[in-house]
Amino acid sequence: MGASAGDGLPGTRIAWPRTLAAKGPQPLRAHHLRFARNAQPPGALHCFLLDCSGSMLADARLALAKGLLLALFERARVDRHEAALICFSGMRAALRFGPAVPRWWNERWLQPIGGGGGTPLQTGVDSATQLLTRAARRKPAQQRWLWVLSDGRSADTPLRPGAADHVVFVDFERDALRLGRCASLAQAWGGACVRPDELIAEV
Repeated sequence: MGASAGDGLPGTRIAWPRTLAAKGPQPLRAHHLRFARNAQPPGALHCFLLDCSGSMLADARLALAKGLLLALFERARVDRHEAALICFSGMRAALRFGPAVPRWWNERWLQPIGGGGGTPLQTGVDSATQLLTRAARRKPAQQRWLWVLSDGRSADTPLRPGAADHVVFVDFERDALRLGRCASLAQAWGGACVRPDELIAEV
């Protein structure tokens, strides 16, 4: 059972999905932290939507996203949660993993994933919508999370997938002139928007 940040119970760890839900669009603060004594019970699916477009190659954004995915998949494995990975770039989106509990996930899975081309965000979200809808039919009681790892360099304005219970945008935009597309979509979807460094500190 989760504990509040002020409980200070020994042997607890940060429950990162509930922490991000409590944080919402605000900067991360101590009172947002949620803790759990043990691994969360099975019953969650984390669908990761990875932007592999050309703009993600700048400043090693895609490399940073891959490293973050390794940590997120490891957390899913520890918690015995299902995970799925969809990559989108150019004019298509492709399912690379899952949905399944990641048991043998490591950096070798991510090395072949390259970047380039445009940012077909709508296509990526469509693929995630289909996956989450199938998951909802297969396991209706399962909590379904959609994670969008992107710099938001797309003019697409997709609708929020109806089968996503929670949405988190991980914003990799670092340009001096920022478009703020991830933050805008997160707000429109009623989701959270976090910076990669914030999430790295969590996991």
